[in-house]
Amino acid sequence: MTRSLYVTGTDRGDGRQVVELGVMELLTRQVDRVGVFRPLVHDGPDRLFELLRARYRLTQDAASVYGMDQHEAATLQAERGTDELVSRLVERFHAMAGAYEMVLVLGTDFADSQLPDELALNARLANEFGASVVTVVGGRGQSAESVEAEARNAHRAYAGLGCEVLATVVNRVEPALRDEIERLLAGHLPVPCYVLPDDPSLAAPTVRQIAHALGGTVLLGDDAGLSRDALDFVFGGAMLPNFLSALTPGCLVVTPGDRADLVVGAFAAHSAGTPAISGVLLTLGERPSEEILRLAERLAPGTAVISVPGLSFPTANELFALEGKLSAATPRKAETALGLFERYVDTSALLGRISAPSSGRLTPMMFEHQLLEQARATRRRVVLPEGTEERVLRAADVLLRRRVCALTLLGPEEQIRKKAADLGVDLADAELVDPATSPLRERFAEQYAELRAHKGVTVELAYDVVVDVNYFGTLLVESGLADGMVSGSVHSTAATIRPAFEIIKTLPGTDIVSSVFFMCLADKVLVYGDCAVNPDPGAEQLADIAVQSAGTARRFAVEPRIAMLSYSTGASGTGADVDKVRAATELVRERAGDLLIEGPIQYDAAVEPSVAATKLPDSEVAGRASVLIFPDLNTGNNTYKAVQRSAGAIAVGPVLQGLRKPVNDLSRGALVQDIVNTVAITAIQAQTPQARTSQPQTPHAQTPADA
Repeated sequence: MTRSLYVTGTDRGDGRQVVELGVMELLTRQVDRVGVFRPLVHDGPDRLFELLRARYRLTQDAASVYGMDQHEAATLQAERGTDELVSRLVERFHAMAGAYEMVLVLGTDFADSQLPDELALNARLANEFGASVVTVVGGRGQSAESVEAEARNAHRAYAGLGCEVLATVVNRVEPALRDEIERLLAGHLPVPCYVLPDDPSLAAPTVRQIAHALGGTVLLGDDAGLSRDALDFVFGGAMLPNFLSALTPGCLVVTPGDRADLVVGAFAAHSAGTPAISGVLLTLGERPSEEILRLAERLAPGTAVISVPGLSFPTANELFALEGKLSAATPRKAETALGLFERYVDTSALLGRISAPSSGRLTPMMFEHQLLEQARATRRRVVLPEGTEERVLRAADVLLRRRVCALTLLGPEEQIRKKAADLGVDLADAELVDPATSPLRERFAEQYAELRAHKGVTVELAYDVVVDVNYFGTLLVESGLADGMVSGSVHSTAATIRPAFEIIKTLPGTDIVSSVFFMCLADKVLVYGDCAVNPDPGAEQLADIAVQSAGTARRFAVEPRIAMLSYSTGASGTGADVDKVRAATELVRERAGDLLIEGPIQYDAAVEPSVAATKLPDSEVAGRASVLIFPDLNTGNNTYKAVQRSAGAIAVGPVLQGLRKPVNDLSRGALVQDIVNTVAITAIQAQTPQARTSQPQTPHAQTPADA
């Protein structure tokens, strides 16, 4: 029978979408096929379902999501009674639920409803669906005592109507009262109770939402500028000096369209970062001259200017009534919401109470969820040398909002802040360091000169070397001021990892630095090694790569079954290339007898059970291999790219292994999500004691190839 979870509240304005999104995130970590059902829907687009569909790649037909609209439900209930209404909704629920392992039910929103006793209806539907319940209580503007009473009443109401209540979430409480409310509720409910503070950025409308709501015309602004949150409103009427002093971070400037001086002043302030604004809204239907608009665009490219026909006072009334919404068009709000949920909800405990069935598969989405959760468990600091690169800044935005790790970004601080302001990225929680002006530069120069003295490196020469962001970042890691480093979005592989070979060096007992890619296929994750570093490893090196790759796989919950790949399977082939793989396989068996390994073996026999049944019927690995070791870089690099492009696999990596402390490289074509995943992997690698305490060894790795 399909399991289902019903998220419901007691009144409108509880910000329940944060909880619904957070619960969906939990379910998709555990289950491959998750369905969504909303018993009653209002006219108009369902923003939350569109967000869930886009974010979690749902293939569910939108028609199967909804039971019926509110007007139809009210009419049916009035004419034929509640039993008939419930019967119809139950029928529609079961018609869709059978196709899914788990269903998330989105309760009614208590807004503009003509249904009597909406709470009782939600409770009855939950019971009829066989769904467990998570109740949500809104606490905005209430005292701690009032919130406590609301939470206890909500639990009593649903439990009293026969519901299996798993947890209660109190949302949108005053941040200063959060701890007190949590203390008041502790032990007073028979189920866990989680308390989430109000986050102004979630309620703040984006500039795009404001333009749409007010029927505005976009005069300037790109997608990033229109996606910024309007955290405050500053109304311009004063002279320029007084106006500038009134600006606040993330504010939307509202001014009559004939005040060109304020438009230019606001854009100049944004360009200087003092402070960064979200945009400018012009009233009265007036618009500045083209010369003024061109100047503004040069000062702060991408920042929006919107023109509306109304007067300033009516426009202000409309603005204050607007509230931001989670939707597919506001992905950064979704990251903020998930960060809030994951910070204040014991997600592991809640998932355990939900008892979602495990699908037994590891999909790309499950793997990505697993990475973020594992990294967040023990937060480390990762340095990103390419601090002015747009993709890196967007990835940093996600990582900080989700609290995956602490970040240090390298580069000229003013350039980083200006670029972040243009993108609407909040770096308040990140550390920014300019290697050229950092007080650490001299110390690092002395440290690097000592390490490379045998190569004739002097302190004077080192002083110039360490200003390079990759060298500086590597020295931060070596000195314990960061736990790991990720670079390569605009640097070659060699430029990224050569400093690590020179400074960090290899683990004790390790003779080679190698790499793996996590290849996320539709229903499983495979580990490919080595596809990025060693051009033509010998048998000894190939055995080392296999053992390292098995360890990396196990660290990321992939049970290692190693296939040593060749153009021949078993004893069918001979020649130097096959003999190298055969010798490497025997070396692994001698060094790590607990590992399951097969080699030499062809790729199809390694991963396809039907082929394995013919070629190696008695093998424990053939047809089930999870770690595939390629005989050389040419084969490995081309194979991973062929699988990535032809099979639509997500390739995460390269992940370096064998270094004392984690440094990882990015493809120069890396997407934002690729960077997020690689940083999470690096943070996880840094959680192991050896990544922080091992003694330096001399590396024997060959010159890295550029992936």
